[in-house]
Order: sequence, then C-alpha cells, then structure tokens
Amino acid sequence: MEFETVIGLEIHLQLATASKIFCGCSTEFGKPPNANTCPVCLGLPGALPVLNRQVPEFAAQLGIALNCEIRLESQFARKNYFYPDLPKAYQISQFDRPICENGWLDIETESRGKSRIGITRIHMEEDAGKLVHADDSPESLVDLNRAGVPLLEIVSEPDVRSAEEAKVYMEKIHAIATTIGVSVGDMEKGHLRCDANVSIRPQGQKEFGTRTETKNLNSFRFVKQAITYETQRQREEILDGKKIVQETRLWDTDRKVTFSMRSKEEADEYRYFPDPDLPLVRLSPELLETFRKNLPELPEAKRQRFMAEYGLSAYDAEVLSAGKEISTYFEKILSHGASPKIACNWVIGDLTRVLNESGKLLSEIDLSPEHLADLTKIIESGEISNKIAKTVFEEMLASGKTPEVIIEEKGLKQVSDEGELGRIADELLAANPEQVEQFRTGKTKVLGFFVGQMMKQTRGKGNPAVINSLLKEKLDG
Repeated sequence: MEFETVIGLEIHLQLATASKIFCGCSTEFGKPPNANTCPVCLGLPGALPVLNRQVPEFAAQLGIALNCEIRLESQFARKNYFYPDLPKAYQISQFDRPICENGWLDIETESRGKSRIGITRIHMEEDAGKLVHADDSPESLVDLNRAGVPLLEIVSEPDVRSAEEAKVYMEKIHAIATTIGVSVGDMEKGHLRCDANVSIRPQGQKEFGTRTETKNLNSFRFVKQAITYETQRQREEILDGKKIVQETRLWDTDRKVTFSMRSKEEADEYRYFPDPDLPLVRLSPELLETFRKNLPELPEAKRQRFMAEYGLSAYDAEVLSAGKEISTYFEKILSHGASPKIACNWVIGDLTRVLNESGKLLSEIDLSPEHLADLTKIIESGEISNKIAKTVFEEMLASGKTPEVIIEEKGLKQVSDEGELGRIADELLAANPEQVEQFRTGKTKVLGFFVGQMMKQTRGKGNPAVINSLLKEKLDG
C-alpha cells in the first residue's frame, strides 16, 4: 500500500529584541539562572505587563514578508495550563485575533518541484521558563530567564508532504527572518524551534490520518530526521494492523527515534480568554505601508539576482542568499574587485568550514572582506597556488594581517620563472632516465611523478601550470 505523508509545522521564532515582551528584563543568553527576571516575568501578584512595541512591529514585518494579511487590531489572550516553568499558570499568547493570517511561502525540492505552503497564522506570545534536572538528584530546578522572551509562532497549513519539504520550508523561514532582521536565528541558543504534526494516509484518500506531534525540534537536520522516522514508524504500525495513537512525542537525538511523551486523545483545552491587563494592539495602515516600502531584498529575489548578475549556479546562489550576514559579506568582497566565482568558492568552502568548526558567527572572526578579496586576486594573478593560499588564509585568520604581508614574511610567492623551473626540470629528467623512457613509450601517468618531484624541490611554490607545460615540452622532445 502506498501512503501520502501530511505535515503541518508550528515554528517558534525568538525575536531580536533587547528586552522581553512585557517587561524591561534583558533577553541576553547565557546569564546565571534567574538573573534576567523581575516581578512581571516572575508572575508576582500586582505586577502588570506592558507590551514591547517592537514585538508587533517585527510580527507585522515578518507577516508582510510571508504574504500574510495583517490585522490592524489584534488581541492578546491567556492560554491557561499548569507547568512548573510557567509562573503565572498561564501564557500570554494570541487566539482568535492573531496579528497575521492567511499567508504563504513558495518552496522547491527535488522530490516534488515547486509547491506553495499555506501559513494559517502568525501570532505573538511569551516564552516559558526552563526546567533544569540536577545530576544525581530527583529534584528539578527552574530557570526563568527565558520566561517572557518574545516569540512568534508561525503555523503552517498541512501542505507539507515530505521531511525534505519540511526542512526546506523551515530553512526559508529562517532565511527570511534573519534577512529582514526580526530574529538573530541562532538555533544553538533556541532562537528557532519547531513542532512537527505528522500523519499518513493511503494515496488518494482525502481524509487526514491520525496525527502525532513531535515537539521542540531545534535544528534543520533534526526536523528532517524526526519526520522521516515518524513517517516510517506510522507506516509500519498501520501495515501491522495497529492504530495510530494521537499523542505528543519527543525526538531522541542519540538513538534517532521519536518516543511518546503523553497521549493526546483530544485537542488541549486551554480555556483561552482575552487578557484583561493588555489593550488591543493597534497598527496603522501608514505604518504597514512603511514596512512594505522598506522591506529589504528577500532571499529568493537575492538568489535570482546572484544567478543573473554574477553567473552563480543555483546551489551556490541558494547558499549565499540564505542569510543576510553571509550575502552582505559576499557582496562586500565583490565590491573590492574579487571574481564572483572565486569569492563564492572561498565563502561557501573554507570560510564556512571555519565558522562551523569554531561555532562563531561571521561577525566574530577577524577577516575583513577586503583582505579576502585581495587573497582571491593574488590567486587569480598566479602569484600563489591554491594550496599555498589555504596556508595564507589560515594565517590571515590567526593574525589579522593582509595576504600580501603574510606572503612576503613567509616567502610564499609562487615560482613562475620558466628559466629557473626549466633548469630544475632538466636536472630532474637527467636523474630519472628510466621514468623518462616510460613516458615516451606511452606511460603518460609518470608525468605526475615528475610534477610531484618538481613541487617538492620548489617547496610547493612552483607554479603547477608552468611546471606541467615545461615537463610535457621537454618529455615530448
């Protein structure tokens, strides 16, 4: 039996505000437990929330970027449930009057091509705190630093049809949010999390199957892995004659499986009602028009421009347009005269490797776009080889020096002088008559031996193109 997978995603995006949604406490990550708290986010009696005006403005900007209808008057509601990390015993969120509705995002995958994912709503809400389970202790500790951190919840329609599509959709949401500046998007710090609702149904059936919800997926890779596993698990259950249970599940990153957290026979009853302490959130049509006019170039438009303007492949353009920081850095390199293709190779190759290995942001490393542009121009001129360039690159990162200074200090300039290289080649061929004879009888692979010996004698500084040309000329003669 063939099955169709049906997926809906609920993405929680932390906004790039300096303070929390309803108080002046800092949102800075990594502070000591409960350092970023006050009577408001602690839920103390008598403490009243005051809305951070940046939050609805950020929400509206994201809604515009995601083709949503923006509600001029939206309303906060109390979502009532008890959990130790929720000090008020309710979460301030939005229910029947969210700030954004009826949006969409176009994506493209290899398996299904182009598809449009509907966005049901985007609403504002506060984050909860965090439970910390101490080692060798049955006790749980509560850290409320995150309580009150502003979030947007982006709820998709059940239009996603594969784990691949879910990953691409989430990546595009991340790219758009970081490009327009409403979120930093640091997933290691929990800035983007996802709940995946997954069900399967026989191919051609219109009715949805029973869904499960896998919560708190905090990386693109985990989203894809968890949905892939959950889809296969449900398929096997049905083929074995079992019924899928509606439940909430969690992803085990070590075992690469989902496991049951709690059953969920019916929709949760949160007893929503309008928050009496917060007025309606009002946005003017003039403000929305200003947001529309000032919206920066979005990733998809940038991808198309990079392909048309710089001749980049679809893949390269996709990688470079995925985030504001990397795309801005790339174009700054080009502004200093670098070749687009060479600059692209260094940015998505060695530079990205360094960022991944170090866990740092681009802004946190000491490598100016001008210096990297200078390095690409030196490579293009033939002054140094690609191999030597990698040594220079690492030294640039470590010292902050220009590539010209490093090449001069370390004597790394490539040897291209045909007279000097010709002399070395003559000596090498004279010392290896057997290999010369092999080449001349048709065993051309021996050329690699001679090239290697030449590079060794020039300590890696010989120009490979000149060396190859000289050797072929002399061996053919």
